[in-house]
Amino acid sequence: MQHTAALVSLATSVPPYVFHQKQILEAARSVFGSRYPEFETVASIFANTGLVKRYGVKPIEWYLERRGWPERTEAFLEGAEALFMAAAREAISRADLSAGDIDTVVTVCSTGIATPTLEARVAGKLGFRRDISRVPVFGLGCAGGVTGLSIASRLAQARPGTNVLLVTIELCTLAVRHDEMTKANIVALSLFGDGAAAAVLRAGDGGATRIEATGEHLWPDTLDVMGWSVDPEGLGVIFKRTIPDFVSANMGAAISGILSGMGRSLEDIDRFICHPGGAKVVQALEGALSLEQGSLDCERSVIADYGNMSGPTVLFVLERVRAQGLSRRSLLTSLGPGFTASCALLEHAA
Repeated sequence: MQHTAALVSLATSVPPYVFHQKQILEAARSVFGSRYPEFETVASIFANTGLVKRYGVKPIEWYLERRGWPERTEAFLEGAEALFMAAAREAISRADLSAGDIDTVVTVCSTGIATPTLEARVAGKLGFRRDISRVPVFGLGCAGGVTGLSIASRLAQARPGTNVLLVTIELCTLAVRHDEMTKANIVALSLFGDGAAAAVLRAGDGGATRIEATGEHLWPDTLDVMGWSVDPEGLGVIFKRTIPDFVSANMGAAISGILSGMGRSLEDIDRFICHPGGAKVVQALEGALSLEQGSLDCERSVIADYGNMSGPTVLFVLERVRAQGLSRRSLLTSLGPGFTASCALLEHAA
């Protein structure tokens, strides 16, 4: 008998520094206003993202200075290790486990380079066993939360009774660039924040919320939609197509195809739980999925309170939906570099 994986616990964490949207706009104006003639035209984006505040691993003054790879990497390691431990400890505690009970850890991150990887760096501090299986995953971007959950669920299903810890963490603010006078760079400044989410999954012994199926859709010739450029200064954001327009044109058919592979249809889903890339993306998702405008309320509130944290964001939404009460059947969705749609079907027993 095949056992599907259950979501045993879920936790989220943010770093200590909070930035309000108006504060970020003024900081961006001080850095780019005199050097980028189109800044004031592009700056209208800040009012249209749906953001009120977001969090960062460094005080705002740190971001006002130009930084290179060494400084960014130092900030990444310090901030990511702290966030990893905070989210992991809470998820493990909520599962009524200790760190020594974790058999496998899946770490999903795309905003910094760490070798040894993050879970190895914090293993001793958290108390992981010496025989723990480590699965670090890089490059998923905003799809990292859902794809990471899918990977973790399959690992739990492969070894029923073992505890799989997923940690997805992104420090998007560290990619701020002073040298790129582009609309894409300003869009990134208007949207991105830092955060982490962790979950414990286990198969074989019941559980109210189960990951029944997972699926992905990769569009050909879409490498320019989203990603990183890499150069001597650091990572730089790639946005060369309008994502809301892409969602409106393509997301509905892709999700229908993924659901068909699961033996389901759009009509079978009681609640869509989506990665909110921004206010316009949320609106486009509602249209593409034939939802009433305003249906994705938790998505809007998460983007307002935290900004787009890339991969972890959809798990923040899931946490908020769980607090309200999960429907019987939910579909977790996100979009990321590739360009890829990733989905996980959740079945919840009241």
